[in-house]
Amino acid sequence: MGVMRFLVHPPLPGDEWPEVFRGFVRGGDESVHPTRIEYDGRQITCRRPTGDNGRFFVAWPVAGQGRPTVGTASLCEREAPYLLPLELARGKVVQIRNQWAAWEAQGFTASSELTDAMRTAQALFSRAATSQCDEGACCDLAQQSLEVAQRVANGLAREYAAHSLAERFRKFPVVPSLLGCDPVYAGRDKNQDARFLEAFNAASIPVEWRTVEAEQGERHWAPFDEQVAWCQEHKLVIRGGPLFNFSFCGLPAWLRKWEHDACSVQCFIADFVETAIRRYLGRVRIWEVSAGLNSGGSVAFTEEHRLTLAAKTLELARQVDDESQFFLRIDQPWGEYQARGQHRLSPLHFADALVRAGLGLAGITLDIAVGFRPQGTPDRDLLEFVRLIDLWGTLQLPLHVNLAFPAAAGPDPLCDSELEADVAGAEGADLERRQAEWLASLLPVLIARPMVAGVFWSHLADAVPHRLPHAGLCRADGSPRPAYDVAARFRSQTLK
Repeated sequence: MGVMRFLVHPPLPGDEWPEVFRGFVRGGDESVHPTRIEYDGRQITCRRPTGDNGRFFVAWPVAGQGRPTVGTASLCEREAPYLLPLELARGKVVQIRNQWAAWEAQGFTASSELTDAMRTAQALFSRAATSQCDEGACCDLAQQSLEVAQRVANGLAREYAAHSLAERFRKFPVVPSLLGCDPVYAGRDKNQDARFLEAFNAASIPVEWRTVEAEQGERHWAPFDEQVAWCQEHKLVIRGGPLFNFSFCGLPAWLRKWEHDACSVQCFIADFVETAIRRYLGRVRIWEVSAGLNSGGSVAFTEEHRLTLAAKTLELARQVDDESQFFLRIDQPWGEYQARGQHRLSPLHFADALVRAGLGLAGITLDIAVGFRPQGTPDRDLLEFVRLIDLWGTLQLPLHVNLAFPAAAGPDPLCDSELEADVAGAEGADLERRQAEWLASLLPVLIARPMVAGVFWSHLADAVPHRLPHAGLCRADGSPRPAYDVAARFRSQTLK
């Protein structure tokens, strides 16, 4: 068994830092090692099956940025514990320098302000690295370096996004990307319709098994028929699905009695997939066939069973409609769930296996839901998002990115899952502001990457049943949150 140890300075009690137990070690192939975290308030011990070098990732407090997930550089095992702030600063400085050099080779030039800030981060790190005989001074300097480096990482991603968008505008009068959400109010209210059409050029209609067939044998298609007709009338690009969802609480409740009968479950799913695609044949041209199969959770299927199910449903969908595009939705695309030790394949390897099978997979959707528990995606700086997109771009398939961020805390009476908003330290209007700022920072960074064909928000309104608590762009009373205006402004300025 491999063991890595890190000293935390200043000491932080575990009950004030629950995120520490979600830390993990990532290997050189980007897979997450099964990781068991022990923490006594002073020292973190990471236990894993292998003794190979790895990078330790953990949510760490950064002034003005909350507790983003930050990683060390690649470290070897040793008897003496590492100083965690120093190694986190080292990891971020190294990452930025490597990415900066790669982009400069492509003709990108960063601003003088960013260059000066990077010099400051490196100088602070150098002083920290040469002060390890004084633990307190070393960690204080490393923390300062990390905080400056985090700001540089965000600034670098923003400047490169602006550079990339400018390059794309030189080639195309309009950036050919989709910005979408579910049209839950379609045709009900003229003001709501106008607001939606101002903000989005695409619609994601949640034709999902658990919603259509909440009771076995009783399928309710009317709401989705109306949405499809409304979208066609207003010439919106339509994306349907995911037709079935294996993530947390994603399948119909009545299916639980069949969860140990893999054959029956596959038959039920195949029947619904075929029926849904035939119903909207020629009207819905983009489908998310499945979601959450890479991580599983709703049914006790092995990883091999889930991979087989993904392959069979993609093959079936192609047989029913050979002209549409079929996407696979991947949740937790950084692969944090692998730390539990129940998965052999990383998210990328899971998708790559299906791409190599030649099943006609047209694209990948990356589901990034930040601020939710027990299953969600830990937040990161913008540079980490860019690197994630570039990593998935190696599959050479179009990417859609689904986004979600809670705008409120506490119980959500219309949330139909067991998920909760994980937003410690903020409440009320502050959370709505954070949701809007998060979306505003991510949209240009994502759309600037040429492999991103579309960005979709999880759901429009908290006034109807939804899976992610408080994540709607409209409040429970139907009034728009600031993030709705962010989407509309971005579309008018960038997507035209």
